[in-house]
Amino acid sequence: MSSNVITIPALPCESMDDMLVFWQAIGFRVTYRQKAPSAYAVVRYEDEYELHFFGLKGLKPEENFSTCLIIMPEVEELHALFLQRLRNHLGKTPSKGFPRISRMKPKQTRFTLTDVSGNSIIFIKHGKEDETVSQAYKQAGQTPLQKSLNTAIRLRDFHNDDAAAAKVLDSALAHKQEGTQIEFARVLAARIELAVILEEHDLARSLYTQLKNLELSENDRQLLSDDIAMLETMDLH
Repeated sequence: MSSNVITIPALPCESMDDMLVFWQAIGFRVTYRQKAPSAYAVVRYEDEYELHFFGLKGLKPEENFSTCLIIMPEVEELHALFLQRLRNHLGKTPSKGFPRISRMKPKQTRFTLTDVSGNSIIFIKHGKEDETVSQAYKQAGQTPLQKSLNTAIRLRDFHNDDAAAAKVLDSALAHKQEGTQIEFARVLAARIELAVILEEHDLARSLYTQLKNLELSENDRQLLSDDIAMLETMDLH
């Protein structure tokens, strides 16, 4: 078999103009565009990878489940760069709706960028770390709180199912599952983040107050600093 074979799936879009404006805003360049007999375009990022798009009239972003994986050596710096460019382009952090970008926490191995037509482009760090994080909920010896948190992380970060992740955390909090104080704090932080994304504003404020009033050791607060810093960037008011 030839080693020069390349497979490139094409993703749908309702408005090619809007699509290309979006991808150019975050650093891609248009390398090809066809307007007739059917809309088609190609965008490329720093001569590393490209995405192809075709026009599809009547496409609704909320009904689009098209997905593309991009596996690469590193993702954290790219996420930070895309996030800043999106903020410059939109004037805000797009965490919901279309377009949007998923959260990226320290040591996280993937993030999802959803474009204006609802296509989900998932950037994944090459290696075993991604599998380790996604399978953490199966590890033996976890407290119930830790297992619930890892299950929610799997649903949130690997299945892009914020609602299902929220239900897991709600159950953990409602049943007062066994675990350490820092684990409880992390469950609260994760649920607050999801509450903001799901526009459950009253719940987000209530849980944030509960988190701030927790009695935590200085060491625990240090361990929780990244979670707190992330929440402080979100609209909790």
